[in-house]
This record gives sequence, structure tokens and C-alpha cells, in this order.
Amino acid sequence: MYISPMITVTSIIFLLIGMIVSWRLKSKMKQYGQVPTSSGLSGREIAQKMLRDNGITDVKVVMTEGFLSDHFDPRSKTVALSPAIYEGRDVAAAAVAAHECGHAVQYATAYPWIGFRSTMVPAVQFASNIVPWVLMGGVLLLNAFPALLLGGIILFGITTLFSVITLPVEFDASRRGLAWLNSANITRPQEHKQAQDALKWAAMTYVIAALSSVVILVQYIMIYAGGRSRD
Repeated sequence: MYISPMITVTSIIFLLIGMIVSWRLKSKMKQYGQVPTSSGLSGREIAQKMLRDNGITDVKVVMTEGFLSDHFDPRSKTVALSPAIYEGRDVAAAAVAAHECGHAVQYATAYPWIGFRSTMVPAVQFASNIVPWVLMGGVLLLNAFPALLLGGIILFGITTLFSVITLPVEFDASRRGLAWLNSANITRPQEHKQAQDALKWAAMTYVIAALSSVVILVQYIMIYAGGRSRD
């Protein structure tokens, strides 16, 4: 039970790291949002062109509200871009638009990791809703009912696996997007480096989330193992 405070400390540490990375990402997006691309295309035009160039004709590009709310929805087959990205004619808009279209290309080409990730969504949604309560109850009732904590660990393990699988999906989407920006002459060499830098910091948010989840999962396993060893 003495390991429990470690989880709190670990969560705080990763929360602070996450805030720093998030601040850095926003700073980079603001910086590169002021650098116009030589192509002069908007994020919407870039997304539409990348989809066409990859033979994808059933995906629409739409505008969504919010900041950094850009995403690809495979159910509605839409690439949703925030206003700054949808209308922007800058490096940040080009990078984000190409990245999100990278996800569309992943689905179109049956990229294995995104397929595996999609199959996990229902289980992850279920686990995410109840895992905090199961883990809390499991720690409190460890001596009387250790199976509850074990169940919580399994549920948390599902969400952790999802976070880890997200990494290759995000890295690959960026790789596809950057490669296309270069081959389609949307960005010049200096602009390409800036787009790469922007997507690097976006990827870091997923890295921190996955690392945090793995470390906390290990600590819960240690709590369970310590409780069982005292039986």
C-alpha cells in the first residue's frame, strides 16, 4: 500500500511534462502558422489534393470547431480541420492537413496498426469509463478482495495498449503526410523542416501519454504483487 503515493507523484510529474509539451506544441503551431507556404494552398486545398493523389474519392474535407481539434473520422469518412488549419495557407496548416489525410490513406491501404487500433475502440471506451473506480476500489480492498485490483489492472492494461498502439499510427500518418508534401512540391526544403518540427511536437503528446500509462500500469502491478506476497 505504500506504493500508492508513488502513483500520485508519477501522475503529477507526467501531467507537468504533458503541460510543457502541450505548451511547446501550441507555440510551434503559432510560429509556423505565420510562415506562408510557397504553394499558397490552404489546408482544405492541400487535404483535397492529397486525397485525390492517393486515389481517395469518398472522403470529404470539412471544418470543425476548436483549436488543434483536427482529426480523421473513418465512420463519416471526413477529414475535419479546425478553422486555422482549414483556411490557413501556412506551414502549420500544410503539416496538420497532410497528417490527418495520412490517416485516411492508412485506412485506404489497410495499414495493419490502424485496423488493430480500430478494433480496440469499443473495449477501450468501456474500460476508460470504469477503470478509475475499479482501481481505486481494488487498492482499498486489496487484502480482502485482490481480484478487484487485478481486474482493474487488466482494464487499465487495455487502455495502455491502446496508447502504445497509437504511437506507430501517428508516426506513420506524419511520415505519409510529410513524404507527400515533399513529392507534391507543396513545401520547399526549409518549409518541409518546419512542418516536420511541428508534427514532431504533436507526436510528443502521444509519446508522453503512452509512457505515463505504461509507468502507472507497472506501479499498479507492483501494488498487486506486494499485496499477494503478504498473503
